[in-house]
Amino acid sequence: MTRPLAQNGTVTAFLDAAERLLIEVGYANITTRRLAEEAGANHGLVHYYFGSMEQLFVSVLERYTDRLITRQRAMYAGDEPFIEKWRKAMSFLDEDRQSGYQKIWLELQALAWNQPELRERLAREHRKWIATLTEAFAPAMAEYGLDTQRFPVEAMVTLVVTFNEGIILERLGGIDDGHTALLAMIDSWLVSLEAAKCGRKDDHDARALP
Repeated sequence: MTRPLAQNGTVTAFLDAAERLLIEVGYANITTRRLAEEAGANHGLVHYYFGSMEQLFVSVLERYTDRLITRQRAMYAGDEPFIEKWRKAMSFLDEDRQSGYQKIWLELQALAWNQPELRERLAREHRKWIATLTEAFAPAMAEYGLDTQRFPVEAMVTLVVTFNEGIILERLGGIDDGHTALLAMIDSWLVSLEAAKCGRKDDHDARALP
């Protein structure tokens, strides 16, 4: 059984070391002793604090996800038009690949395929992203006047999350065929929605004039 993770120096050292090693060598090449050496701590404390290496790896992902969710929510809370937020979010795909987050996320998905407890913890992290996008997409879709009967918010969020994961997986494998065309198509659609939104606002303001 894992213990509650009070954020003491040893716990943080293990999380930091595991994050670095997951990015550099992948979970399959991390032993308890290598991790302890990287963290500068006794290897027996891995099981004391985390229960297992696998639980430690997922704790790394949870901490990392919380950092990125905070970043994402702050970006979506800004005053810029939604299209600018979308473009920034798409730039994060490259940023997060370079930082190593995407590699950790996909590696731990594979690790959890045969471990139900890990799958549930990863599913909770996935739901954080779903909630964040839903909070951002629902008002944007309303502003754009999209028919949510035809284009339900849940479906749109799932579509974006799914194609993002496809892009992430392919780019990690050195494949980017069609990505530029796909993102350009979506950007063009958002430009048209933004123009239509501005047209509706201008028309409303004109009617409101005395």
